[in-house]
Amino acid sequence: MNIENQVLGLTKLSSYIKAFLAKNPDEYNENDVDFELLLKRSEIENPWFTIESQKLALAQWADLLTEKNIKSWINEYKISQLSKRVGLILAGNIPLVGFHDVISVVLSNHIPVIKLSSKDRYMIPFLLKKWKEFSDNQIEFEFVEKLENFDAVIATGSNNTARYLEYYFKNQLHIIRKNRTSIAVLKGDETDEELQLLAKDIFQYFGLGCRNVTRLFIPEDFVIDRLFENFLGFQEIINHNKYANNYDYNRAIYLLNQEKFWDNNFVMLKEDDKLFSPLSVINFSRYSSLDEVKDFISENEENIQCVVAKQELALDSIALGEAQNPGLNTYADNVDTMKFLSVI
Repeated sequence: MNIENQVLGLTKLSSYIKAFLAKNPDEYNENDVDFELLLKRSEIENPWFTIESQKLALAQWADLLTEKNIKSWINEYKISQLSKRVGLILAGNIPLVGFHDVISVVLSNHIPVIKLSSKDRYMIPFLLKKWKEFSDNQIEFEFVEKLENFDAVIATGSNNTARYLEYYFKNQLHIIRKNRTSIAVLKGDETDEELQLLAKDIFQYFGLGCRNVTRLFIPEDFVIDRLFENFLGFQEIINHNKYANNYDYNRAIYLLNQEKFWDNNFVMLKEDDKLFSPLSVINFSRYSSLDEVKDFISENEENIQCVVAKQELALDSIALGEAQNPGLNTYADNVDTMKFLSVI
């Protein structure tokens, strides 16, 4: 396969996506209409995949897939000369969450054998078809209902599913990913603008991604009302039926159990040491020393995808508002997919 053609095809795909997103519906040509219908079909089958969320994911990928970004990424690795079949079991919690694995396999000179998530069945095949077209047909891929005839596998699932997958693929080369979530640590002097960026890390994609913040650390004297004031930009989230159902259910449980929580009618804050929180709830705790935070991170390292905080806190963190903008060299579960693919 010709890597140069594949990279060029990806940059053309990026331009194609950007051109589509920049148009008003009355400017659509026939291809654009097909693209829009695909978005609508995805939303109908999976209401979490709103057109807004899908377009957000598309825009993020379009910005990422520049020639400079792609080449600086893949040039760090030795590309396999022997093409292998790599089975991919993709997640479907947020739009295009499995696209990075697909790109990684193709640019490693392998053939992705893809089992799509039932929640995300349309966008990846559509983009792969376009990529192939823009690459002079210089990529191969296959979609299957059941993985067979493969040399290695990369699979993503819940913790329960992962245990099954670990056993099922124990005799094959594999990467098996589990549930993860993300945390944010506030220093206390964050501006309103910075807290509004934090809101993006919490609410984008309804909080369903492993890079969404579900656990907050705040200083002892931090005023919680500041969070609610700066979360208002996402207040329309409660108008989404599935999100509202989660909010109503969790609120009812807390009231029945007489548990203490803070509520602004679209998200709840609960003082709780747990890393994972239910959808529509953010767990938080107050800290007196950063050492407490560092201990928590160390103890929960295998379950934390990323830490969001100001850089001066020295927590190996990413900036507020950047949780959903990983680079090409940022890997799920912090397992280097390209390194794995270079040696199979």
